[in-house]
Amino acid sequence: MVQKVTLQIAGKDLILETGRIAKQANGSVFAQYAGSAVIATVCSSSESVEGLDYVPLTVEYNEKYYAAGKIPGGFIKRESRPKDKEILVSRLIDRPMRPLFEKSFGREIQLVPTTLSTDQINPPDMLAIIASSAAVHISDIPFNGPVAGIRVCQVDGELIVNPTYEQIEKSTMEIVVAGTRGGITMVEGGAKEVSEEVMIEALNKAHNMIIEFCDLQEKLRELAGKPKLPLVELSHSLENADAIKNETYPKLEKACFLKTKQERHDGIAAVKSELKEKYSGQLEDEIQKKLFNALFEDMQYDILRSSILDKGLRVDGRGLEDIRDIACDVGILQRTHGSALFTRGETQALCVTTLGTVFDEQVYDDIEGDKRENFMLHYNFPPYSVGETGRLSTGRREIGHGNLARRSLEAMVPSKEDFPYTVRVVSEIMESNGSSSMASVCGGTLSMLHAGVPMKKPVAGIAMGLITEENGGRFAVLSDILGEEDHLGDMDFKVAGTQDGITGFQMDIKIAGVSSEIMQKALEQAKRGRLHILSVMNQCISKPVDEISEYAPKILTMRIDIDKIGALIGPGGKNIKAICEQYSVKINTEDDGTVTIFGKNTKDSEDAKAAVMGIASDPEIDRVYDGVVKRIMDFGAFVEILPGKEGLVHISKLSRQRISQVTDVLKEGQQIQVKLLEIDKLGRLNLSYIDAIDPDGSQESGAGERRDEHRGSGHGGDFSRRRGRTGDFRK
Repeated sequence: MVQKVTLQIAGKDLILETGRIAKQANGSVFAQYAGSAVIATVCSSSESVEGLDYVPLTVEYNEKYYAAGKIPGGFIKRESRPKDKEILVSRLIDRPMRPLFEKSFGREIQLVPTTLSTDQINPPDMLAIIASSAAVHISDIPFNGPVAGIRVCQVDGELIVNPTYEQIEKSTMEIVVAGTRGGITMVEGGAKEVSEEVMIEALNKAHNMIIEFCDLQEKLRELAGKPKLPLVELSHSLENADAIKNETYPKLEKACFLKTKQERHDGIAAVKSELKEKYSGQLEDEIQKKLFNALFEDMQYDILRSSILDKGLRVDGRGLEDIRDIACDVGILQRTHGSALFTRGETQALCVTTLGTVFDEQVYDDIEGDKRENFMLHYNFPPYSVGETGRLSTGRREIGHGNLARRSLEAMVPSKEDFPYTVRVVSEIMESNGSSSMASVCGGTLSMLHAGVPMKKPVAGIAMGLITEENGGRFAVLSDILGEEDHLGDMDFKVAGTQDGITGFQMDIKIAGVSSEIMQKALEQAKRGRLHILSVMNQCISKPVDEISEYAPKILTMRIDIDKIGALIGPGGKNIKAICEQYSVKINTEDDGTVTIFGKNTKDSEDAKAAVMGIASDPEIDRVYDGVVKRIMDFGAFVEILPGKEGLVHISKLSRQRISQVTDVLKEGQQIQVKLLEIDKLGRLNLSYIDAIDPDGSQESGAGERRDEHRGSGHGGDFSRRRGRTGDFRK
């Protein structure tokens, strides 16, 4: 039976429907808003695993090109591996929903939201979050939801929920907020230096809308919800649990507070190994081993949290707001265009900036429409950064962290008009113990400044944590969290920005939600930490270097009259190809008359620019041009002074002395200098020969130069005498 619920947003209906499509899934919801539609399905495996210590959830968001009436570009005409955007949306769905599944369910869960239609006005990704939560909520899979997601933008100072693509493009802040009725559980987004107050206001506005979406899903569950499947509760308990805990706790407490990550790891491993050996007979049973490992995890959880809440002391000895030691170095790689090494405690990022041309821009072909980007940031997290072995690959985590760092820096990267380079930053994580994505923001800033990128302002980032009491009483906000504090804490909250405002924002909550009081304190504390990090970075480099690397391409930009673009390109691209080949450059033209020249060195770029300006400019009388002899006639030579523009050097303008034939002075293909004497009524160019350059590079003076120096007694004098003789004849 088909069931529907409806909620009106901005004059349009959001419709959630079930019972018509994909009925064999555990749960399926078809969601529509305006011209966008998403089907979300969820299925679980039939077998459960007892004692599973994680949620085996996979989210596979995908977009069909037919949704926008498009056929995929390239040779393969079907959708293939996930695009970065699909992976990022999958993460937006996964992160707020994963904590709401029960580990004791013990079954694999697969959630597949698919965009089937898009009007290219309303983004379908928020629709996918709502449809995914609704599909699970009405299914027989245990779920402590529902959740909902909403996008909030600031446009012309006004906060707008559920914005269109056009409004997103104009916005000064764009964040995606997800949560439950009880509070916000995830935030992701970027901004152009918005204040902490604006961020809090946007979060509160988003949560009000989230509550309405959650209520809508509850209505659908009342109409079509299935009874929930049972959880797989552990039927065993750890033998000798009290004895193990009493013996282990003091030793573990000491090991948890050793100075470095490696020392803590080795100390905890030694305690665990000692206990495993003592209770080896008991731990031969697989269930007992899982319970033993869970007890160790619980003890570390209690030790870390009680130390912070009771003593204000963290595992590495810092106070709640203390930032680890920071070291910044630039220029450590000689042949790259810009490089920097940013180290904060045991987290280290080597960031490298490469400058390219417009031909290096990232081109996207997706259902939103084709677009290009001239700023990229790629993040790599090799296994050696945490002292492990593994595959070198780019997974969802790398794409997500790289996207956060990119968004944090993007607002401060100059526009193409101000800096006509394509900029690529690569962050190689060399060590990791807490927020390598924020280290990538800091290192990315340093490397771009070292490359000569005129950033509007430097950007730094910091990761914050949260520890709360179970009864919701006391809480502690932590600055610059460690990996252990992220793993055992209640919040991972990353904020990036300049000295004047926030540019990047990400938050994941492991509890039901956070209050406005906690958010306010976290943002204020994050600002203090960010300003401290910026002050250290500015001591290393605070503004772009004066000269970009000699190994970077040389780019020149100019504007020509729009009606001259055709002349520059020439028939079949003849003129522009000739300039590119002659000067070893690449040239890009825009419809607005912008011409960009990309050369390997300054001389080639400048020479090509002169050639372009020559074509785009009208010939000027008395100007000297470098020309090429194209044709020789009995009465003179035709010389090309600009691509497609020829003038005549009459035989009388070749020498002060009388010459019998033009070939006595010139030959075809010869490079010469000529001066434009006049443009006659028919637009013909009359030239005078100044100098010649032989193929071997030697120069010989032409009479035209001397004639020009003695104009009064040269041609001008001869002309006067001829007039005089004519007058005598008449007399």
